[in-house]
Amino acid sequence: MKVVICGAGQVGYGIAEKLAAEQNDVSVIDSSPKLVNAIRDTLDVRGFVGHGSHPDTLALAGADQADMLIGVTLYDEVNMVACQVAHSLFNVPTKVARIRAQSYLHTHWRDLFTRDNMPIDVIISPEIEVGEMVLRRMALPGAVETIRFADDHVVVVGILCAEDCPVVDTPLRQLTELFSDLGAVVTGIMRGNHLFAPKSSDSMLEGDLVYVVAKREHVRRTLAIFGHEEPEANRVVIAGGGNIGLYVARNLEKRQARAKIKIVEGSRDRAIQIADDLKRTVILHGSALDQEILREADIGEADTMVALTNDDEVNILSCVMAKKLGCRRNLSLLNNAGYPAFAHALGIDAYINPRAVTISKILQHVRRGRIRGVHSLQNGQAEVIEAEALETSPLVGRPLSAVDLPDGIRVGAIFRDNTVITPNGRTQIEANDRVVIFATADRVRQVEQMFRVSLEFF
Repeated sequence: MKVVICGAGQVGYGIAEKLAAEQNDVSVIDSSPKLVNAIRDTLDVRGFVGHGSHPDTLALAGADQADMLIGVTLYDEVNMVACQVAHSLFNVPTKVARIRAQSYLHTHWRDLFTRDNMPIDVIISPEIEVGEMVLRRMALPGAVETIRFADDHVVVVGILCAEDCPVVDTPLRQLTELFSDLGAVVTGIMRGNHLFAPKSSDSMLEGDLVYVVAKREHVRRTLAIFGHEEPEANRVVIAGGGNIGLYVARNLEKRQARAKIKIVEGSRDRAIQIADDLKRTVILHGSALDQEILREADIGEADTMVALTNDDEVNILSCVMAKKLGCRRNLSLLNNAGYPAFAHALGIDAYINPRAVTISKILQHVRRGRIRGVHSLQNGQAEVIEAEALETSPLVGRPLSAVDLPDGIRVGAIFRDNTVITPNGRTQIEANDRVVIFATADRVRQVEQMFRVSLEFF
């Protein structure tokens, strides 16, 4: 696949890194020579200095041969115009744009992004994607990570095996026997810095981060089995009243009538602005690193501290301070790709990486075959993929025990006729089933191959 990426920042770099590693033909455009040189020096991609919306720059980058254009510059307007130029002049089939300004996305203007007006095939709003991820994580406070598939019927949760975890050192085969009616499958284990798909004879160890694919109605029971029975947060303190903080507070007001929400915002003007927008949320003007401000926010009585500022260090330190002052849990936004590896050691209970959320959303449209959803795990070490099975798939029509799945691939759930099936060795996948699969990075291509249409498959 030939892909042109406009923007060589964190997200653009991450997408280019992922696609180049999979042997795609990638060109990256950015107006910063420093960023372009850095991406040329470290990745097997072509780099071009220029404006991503300019026709001559797009032509140099090979837009006339491109299968996809991805606009992820810092400016919404550049991303949108790049898509328009790619469509009008170069007939690029698929165009993706990151758009931050919510004004463009208001339902009143929903006809803007149509083929006859501004032909953008996929719009990604980081604030909405990350905000929804925060809300899902808060709804399941025992989970380190929460991803939904199959129209929200299937949930993938990352669960930390703490010292008191009841199922540590128990082989997965035995767990299946003990909880035979539980609609959940352990599909991945992060041990140290290594993420792998376990076999039924493997056990979980203290300190492991375990990825479990579960029926939505069985998620809380699954968390309880792992020793996590934390109730949903009702007293929430949010550090940072930016777009994400405002989105989270606004939706908590709508979805949880009993929630008591407080926002600590450093900018006086922004604090006044969001105070006019929110109805039940208390806004405090000050620094989230000021202990007196945190005490004024009753942090000692709070269920969860959610740090959503643009500064990773502020997010980390405010979360640590909140725990020291009596807050039960914390959740931090971490933009730096290197920080998540140290998050738990630093005292962070759960974190969200906006870069990873955006990249996962884009990968869903890059993957070949009938791919309906993708989420990248642990800086791309593995992916959870939802794919639609076709008649030509080697998975269809045989018991899973008879399918020679390679190491690194594990089937977590099957969605058929609005029902979730928890797979075992006797389960047979049928055509049109939606299958949720865990795959390590080196096996993603094989998963794509399993779900490609007949002409491509053969």
